[in-house]
Amino acid sequence: MLTGVAGGRFETGTAHAQSPSSSALAAHPGAIQPQAPSQRLPDFTALVKQVKPAVVSITSQLKADTVEDDDQDQGGGGGGGQQMPFPFPFGFQMQHGNPHRTIEARGSGFIISPDGFVVTNNHVVKGATSVSVTLDDGTVLPAQVVGRDARTDLALLRVKPGGKLPFIQLGDSDDVEPGQWVIAVGNPYGLGGSVTAGIVSARGRDIGDGPYDSFLQIDAPINRGNSGGPLFTQDGKVVGVNTAILSPSGGSIGIGFAIPSDVVRNVIAQLQKHGRVTRGYLGVQAQAVTPQIAKGLDLPASLGSPPGGALVANVTNGSPAEKSGIKPGDVITQINGEKVGTPRDLAIKVASVAPDSQARLTYLRDGSSQTVDVHVGNLGKDGNGAGGSDNGQPGSQGSIGVGLASLTPDLRQQLGIDDSVHGAVVHSVQPNSAADQAGIRPGDIILGVGSHLVSNPADAAKAVHSALQQDQTVALRILRDGQDAFVAISPNANGAGGSQAPDGDEDGGNGGGQDNNQSG
Repeated sequence: MLTGVAGGRFETGTAHAQSPSSSALAAHPGAIQPQAPSQRLPDFTALVKQVKPAVVSITSQLKADTVEDDDQDQGGGGGGGQQMPFPFPFGFQMQHGNPHRTIEARGSGFIISPDGFVVTNNHVVKGATSVSVTLDDGTVLPAQVVGRDARTDLALLRVKPGGKLPFIQLGDSDDVEPGQWVIAVGNPYGLGGSVTAGIVSARGRDIGDGPYDSFLQIDAPINRGNSGGPLFTQDGKVVGVNTAILSPSGGSIGIGFAIPSDVVRNVIAQLQKHGRVTRGYLGVQAQAVTPQIAKGLDLPASLGSPPGGALVANVTNGSPAEKSGIKPGDVITQINGEKVGTPRDLAIKVASVAPDSQARLTYLRDGSSQTVDVHVGNLGKDGNGAGGSDNGQPGSQGSIGVGLASLTPDLRQQLGIDDSVHGAVVHSVQPNSAADQAGIRPGDIILGVGSHLVSNPADAAKAVHSALQQDQTVALRILRDGQDAFVAISPNANGAGGSQAPDGDEDGGNGGGQDNNQSG
């Protein structure tokens, strides 16, 4: 075969002799048949000539001790085996010899208005004693930091030009798809005006950098100094701000991350108007809807596979969510008509709603879709600045194989809960049961089964028994260490007692915290 190909010939008889099962390679009617792309590799020459004048280099004078502290916190100093994504402003010149030495760090940015507003990353100018912007023609202008937002790693600068500046527009990152061509322009290692190209590798990446991570992942090479630079699509619109890379050495390996323009638009508009960012507050803890939980809550197939939405595990007292009637067990599927696919989607979308405005939530309760208008609060005030108040952690998986007890005054004191908490406490877990294997432990408090609250062990046993009789997955709402979560319990789980229903018998107890016990 190698000889035939190399010589430009293909001997059909030989190929048949070596491929007795060649019929298995024939096209199958059910196979994916992608259409071949009709266009050739794109030429970005004209595009770059048009947008490059609006891309700038940014130089920040930083105190050395501030940079060293940041490096220790972020691991962003210089590689050294670093395996996680990290910001990459590039330090150039260091003035040695005095305790107040400064470091000159450089990044990138882009102009968004003719009167000199410039977008960049927060980490490019954080802690800077002075900032300057170098235009594409080499002009250097002093810059004022209008505002910064650490949670999204964005900053807005202002320069005062002698005339109108070329500027570029933000595009719609929601329309960007994996596989789409993108172009990065920036100042890597001080090489201003550098252009690289690649494709969008993925959307909605959470790299653990902040509470609202939803990065575009790209393979266009970006390096230290590209921070804050624009990511373009072929129409010349900015769909992202290049921010971080995943690298073992500090250099590009084709895994970069850009802040989506839809996030940039909202944050920059607030910084330009107020110099700071305010975020909406709903007041729920939410978790992902797993297939097991969807089955246990009898959720409709319209949620998709895997299921979408954000399952409400807890509602903060006095919060906008509580005032609007949202309850644990509700699955939020939309906010203002926009789909909510995950708890992180919910957190991002709620945060983008202006405080003291109305938002329409669409949610599922007992299998039916409902809507409600919520007066959105202010995260910084109503939420006490807690970034996770509209985002939750997924609950532990579990199964039947536990002993339950009433919440006596002694137990309440031991567990640190007041009289407002009602339910049944787990006092024992059967060894090698699915509950044991999944991490259910004594001290967990069962607050509800599905969307129904329980007030004592008998209520919990009855509700679980009812679900198991119908061979349904059970969704327990539990309280652990002050946090609410749902736990999916499968009647077919492996392990001793994994498919046993609660027997419903009361053990009687002796008043030592084990009265009115139930096994489950």
